[in-house]
Amino acid sequence: MENFDENKASPSSSGDHGAPSASPPASGRSTPYFDFDEAQYTLHNYEPPFSMGPYEMNFDDFTICKPCPLATDARAMEELAGCNYTQRIPYELARLGLAKRRVRVYADGIYDLFHQGHARQLMQAKNIFPNVYLIVGVCSDELTLKMKGRTVMAGHERYEAVRHCRYVDEIVENAPWKLTYEFLNEHKIDFVAHDFPYGVGADNDIYSVLKARGMLVETQRTATVSTTEIVGRIVKDYDLYVRRNLARGYSAQQLNLSFLSEKKVRLQIKMEELKDRGKLMKGIIVAKWERKTRKLMAAFLQTFERVLPTFWNESMSRIMRAWESIAAINGEEQPMANDSDDSDSDSRYGFRRGLL
Repeated sequence: MENFDENKASPSSSGDHGAPSASPPASGRSTPYFDFDEAQYTLHNYEPPFSMGPYEMNFDDFTICKPCPLATDARAMEELAGCNYTQRIPYELARLGLAKRRVRVYADGIYDLFHQGHARQLMQAKNIFPNVYLIVGVCSDELTLKMKGRTVMAGHERYEAVRHCRYVDEIVENAPWKLTYEFLNEHKIDFVAHDFPYGVGADNDIYSVLKARGMLVETQRTATVSTTEIVGRIVKDYDLYVRRNLARGYSAQQLNLSFLSEKKVRLQIKMEELKDRGKLMKGIIVAKWERKTRKLMAAFLQTFERVLPTFWNESMSRIMRAWESIAAINGEEQPMANDSDDSDSDSRYGFRRGLL
């Protein structure tokens, strides 16, 4: 069978991009060779419509769906410029869907290890009013470390996670911890959405001013999940995740393990492998033993069933011969079945045998 040369049928670095060959190449591969008709098929130079970089991507060529823009992007700036903020929207009017423009609702957070609790909060904020433009502020690493503690994900990772949530219309980077009137006016924010309860007293309630002005709207926290709870799961099963990552090729330096800790973990990995192998071998041995036992039992029963009548007849014959021999030695006559009418003979026989 003729062979297929992947260098001639796939794009190459030479710029030829798979021009077909008139003769099959001798590559030694067993896959079939397809001789394309150049008059019918034309292989154009193909370039992907977008660049798949890790964090910086050009989304202009994405025509079906795109992530939401940052506040500094052209789309967000155009939306901001088109908002007539002199027309303040009361809560009742926004609730009835009678506002003449989109209601700009703001929600903020850290959004570390973005999970379903975060998504549900943003979904609630998006659905508070009929026509919401949802702006989400994400705090920076420095501010979060100062006010709450270290995060697992870096700032740019958290920005990217939130901006790919379908409920979000705009992302504000380096969001402030406490909102000011200047910030609200800069982004033309009508209402601020936040989870209730948020665990602060009346003395240090950073949302008290918003409450007084009727700008704070309520969303409900998802009680079954939180970033702290997820981190707690990882810490609880720390050894398990370390063994898993070492087995997947991570180095001890990447996992921040000392030399002795690495050796200990690798020994645990080997022990687990031996245990699993032992369980597997035990199961195989037991299965084989059960199969052999069933075969032996079946063969025994089949043989015993075949020889049982012969064994029974031979045994009875030997018993009768032995009985006749004993009777002959003692000079006794063996009673016959047809002598049952002779009562005297039977009595004498029974008397001699000590039965009567």
